Amino acid sequence: MHAHMCGHRAMPSYSRAQVGLCSSAHSSSSAAVVSGAAVVPRVGGDMPAGRRPSWFHVPAPGGAHTRYDELKESIKELSLNTVCEEAQCPNIGECWNGGTGTIMLLGDTCTRGCKFCAVKTSATPAPPDEDEPMKTADAVARWGIDYVVLTSVDRDDLADGGAGHFARTVELIKWAKPSMRVECLVSDFAGDEDAVRVLASSGLDVFAHNLETVRRLQPYVRDRRAKYEQSLSVLRAAKALAPSGSRLYTKSSLMLGLGETQEEVLEAMGDLRAAGVDVLTLGQYLRPTERHLGVVEYVTPEMFDWYRFRAEDMGFRYVASGPMVRSSYKAGEVFLHAMLAKDDEAASEPAAEGERGLVPAASGAHAYNTQR
Repeated sequence: MHAHMCGHRAMPSYSRAQVGLCSSAHSSSSAAVVSGAAVVPRVGGDMPAGRRPSWFHVPAPGGAHTRYDELKESIKELSLNTVCEEAQCPNIGECWNGGTGTIMLLGDTCTRGCKFCAVKTSATPAPPDEDEPMKTADAVARWGIDYVVLTSVDRDDLADGGAGHFARTVELIKWAKPSMRVECLVSDFAGDEDAVRVLASSGLDVFAHNLETVRRLQPYVRDRRAKYEQSLSVLRAAKALAPSGSRLYTKSSLMLGLGETQEEVLEAMGDLRAAGVDVLTLGQYLRPTERHLGVVEYVTPEMFDWYRFRAEDMGFRYVASGPMVRSSYKAGEVFLHAMLAKDDEAASEPAAEGERGLVPAASGAHAYNTQR
């Protein structure tokens, strides 16, 4: 699961005119085709020639009396896991110093073996900690935040994939602080709609599940039990199975730089939008170790802007797109919190004549320019 990477460093943004010139000069379609054959990533494969581009440089975490140290101590004291540490996220310093950490439930060992992920794997991980939901609610209350992201490893060994554990955690957080916005970045629950219903009915605000990559590359990138159509069906089901009268947002993410073509990325974005997904994040795949998939290409910031513009045109409510974007990011969470609050306010007021549904789509500038 690429649920385990969760940061984004601010990058320069480009106008639609500039990006249009860029996309015509550098097409991802041609970059992902060699001698007429479509490119696929390989474990231990060759990396792009030369040094990693400068836009990947991030500040080191830590330092005396920083928020990073405070969160690290709180997490250690309560015996919790974070995706930030387990997945070796390069943005841990920026996010934690800003007061954001993504808590990983259900242990630190995944039952699946996706070829891009650094999290430990085993067919028989340790049983879940029954006290974890309460510990998590306690930690969240201590941090003094208004938006929290919960994620987990895949737990195919559990009958419900861990959906009940997630639901209890959400309910306890909402009990401790009713105003807290809760995002759950989850597995596909093996396509089990009953498990999806349990979580969708728990009171969470954002149901997130990552498609990860384009249709063609699924078997090369994800565990064989993870399937393109299954992921889309889970995202559709989350909204369909949410309690009547509730407002549940859905979110997904794609990694780029694995050999996908421009047309394949647009197809995946279109499929996600057709599944009713509200929020989309696009980021560069970075190989965690030499035992994982090699990077096929480093996608430029200009191309990420081009994809953001296309996604906005498709109707996504919020789009974060850039080389260091991951599934969740502190500035993105702040904006999502504001978006949810705005929708709450709109829902509490009588709709003006001719105005129905959600508030207008947010400008991508919020997703890219203001993240500092």
